[in-house]
Amino acid sequence: MLNELFTPSVQHALDIVGIFVFAISGALLAVRKNFDVFGIAVLAEVTALGGGIFRDVIIGAIPPAAFTDLGYFVTPLIAAALVFFLHPHVERIQVGVNVFDAAGLGLFCVSGTIKAYEYGLGLTSSAALGLATAVGGGVLRDVLANEVPSLLRWDRDLYAVPAIVGAVMVVLCIRFDALGAYTSGAAAITAFVLRLLAMRFHWRAPRAYNRRSATAEETSAVI
Repeated sequence: MLNELFTPSVQHALDIVGIFVFAISGALLAVRKNFDVFGIAVLAEVTALGGGIFRDVIIGAIPPAAFTDLGYFVTPLIAAALVFFLHPHVERIQVGVNVFDAAGLGLFCVSGTIKAYEYGLGLTSSAALGLATAVGGGVLRDVLANEVPSLLRWDRDLYAVPAIVGAVMVVLCIRFDALGAYTSGAAAITAFVLRLLAMRFHWRAPRAYNRRSATAEETSAVI
């Protein structure tokens, strides 16, 4: 189905771009955490490939594409090397990196959902794996860096929700036999735009209803 939507060369190029940008975000976090060169490379690889590897293992696409395509594996290393030597300059274009990261989010939630469906999963499970493809690497990145994953933090702009919307759009298109290059592109663009709007207007998911927000009270209660 993916090959019917995009030619293999176009699909591969889009994957490489998404992997590269995700790897940049992982490598930048490693620099902020004062990791050494090996840590920077590991965080870049995990961020870029973690979600796709998780998806492929779940659906039985063994070995995962990250280990059968040298380009997928080497691209994060190139991103890590770039950040290692030029991280002050990369930090200065963080807004641009965030835009490409949002594009990668939109692309991967769509391609992940389609690939999961191709391997026989139901629509709901396919959407869930589309989400995992898009955000899984970031979760692993934050865990390895000893941080609460960004998509679980109330004080971070919406990240998972745009990916969920994109994945749901894909499964609805599949359900009504309307999936094509234009509709899959529309799903990716929708996720991309939602993420950009979330960053621009600081949209955040609601917390528990009527929750007290006084950290001091929570801390004293725990003590």
